[in-house]
Amino acid sequence: MQTNLRADLINTPRGIEAERILRACVHCGFCNATCPTYQLLGNEDDGPRGRIYLIKQMLEGAPVTETTRTHLDRCLTCRNCETTCPSGVEYGKLVDIGRTEVETQSPRSTSSRFYRYVLRRSLLSPRLFALALGGARLFRPLLPDSLKKKVPAFRVAGSLPASVHSRQMILLEGCVQPALSPDINGAARRVFDALGISLVAAPSIGCCGAIEHHLDAEEAARATMRRNIDAWWPLVESGAEAIIVTASGCGLQVKDYGHALAQDADYAAKAAKISALTRDPIEVLLAEQDNPKWADLRSRQTAKKTRRIAFHPPCTLQHGQKLKGKTEKLLTDLGFELTPVPNAHLCCGSAGTYSILQPELSGQLKKQKIQALESGEPELIATANIGCQTHLASGTERRVVHWLTLIDPAATAAA
Repeated sequence: MQTNLRADLINTPRGIEAERILRACVHCGFCNATCPTYQLLGNEDDGPRGRIYLIKQMLEGAPVTETTRTHLDRCLTCRNCETTCPSGVEYGKLVDIGRTEVETQSPRSTSSRFYRYVLRRSLLSPRLFALALGGARLFRPLLPDSLKKKVPAFRVAGSLPASVHSRQMILLEGCVQPALSPDINGAARRVFDALGISLVAAPSIGCCGAIEHHLDAEEAARATMRRNIDAWWPLVESGAEAIIVTASGCGLQVKDYGHALAQDADYAAKAAKISALTRDPIEVLLAEQDNPKWADLRSRQTAKKTRRIAFHPPCTLQHGQKLKGKTEKLLTDLGFELTPVPNAHLCCGSAGTYSILQPELSGQLKKQKIQALESGEPELIATANIGCQTHLASGTERRVVHWLTLIDPAATAAA
């Protein structure tokens, strides 16, 4: 694709990156074939190829309109198109540039900015979020069915390991996950403990920066990244082997710290190191199968009653982190029967705050995904991201869990 960027972008880091990505695109349109919003709406500008043209036009000097914003807002950033693209177009990075350009040239209305600010602050405060969720759970029996399904049932973390191993890895607790589903990180600690690895958390770590990134607060997101790096750095220097992130969306965000802070002279090197150390649990567990303690962990799975499951691989896991099929293989090796899921590559519609900001499109995608997941009559549904888990649970009577809870040594049954 030929480009003619505005003079103010030429030779800038953002302009150089945008031009490199744009020139990789060959207009083939394969991306549209796997784009969830294009499939729903059938509009060229609601597919990756159309959005790429819109971004190109902006960067070349075309005026930014509300229509441009609408089409970019409708993008889930699922990055399915990146998996499909034969030319390796890094669409996720390009759409981030495009959205920043829109916000710079044509800021949202005051009411829209205020709504996003309130949403951001409420999700980023673990205490406020936990208080609101607790209230919703308290009054859940009184809520209409449409709202009742959006309030997840209470779950407990369980007993945490008391042992301290010489091998240590850092665990990101997260911002909303501890309140929504504390059993996830509890299971992670017990699984890793069974392998002789202690998961330790740095104090004052909440959000990874993804929520701020989703809500156009880029400077705030970078400030969060720097704060997290500062908190993790002493643990890294003391020998922590990796940073474990049990939510695949957060994991993708942390793996992107090196790119996000590449122009920050004070943090570029540290950010690159943090990204290089970040692992999804599946990456570590697959690498630990030569661990002498793996056989014992594996043998404990025979006592589990729930064996037939449908697995939903989040977009951030299969398209973002490029770990497609890894979790499914491990679960199969451990004796679980995975039911067939048609169109497993498509997004469920959660996509960070997308389900809140684009409820109609998100709801359609959720309905389609639930139908696909339930088509094989599984006993329950498993996934790898708290956002997907909560979103899917609001649309089905089947139990939806994080896959780590299925192999939790402390559980005698997965159901």
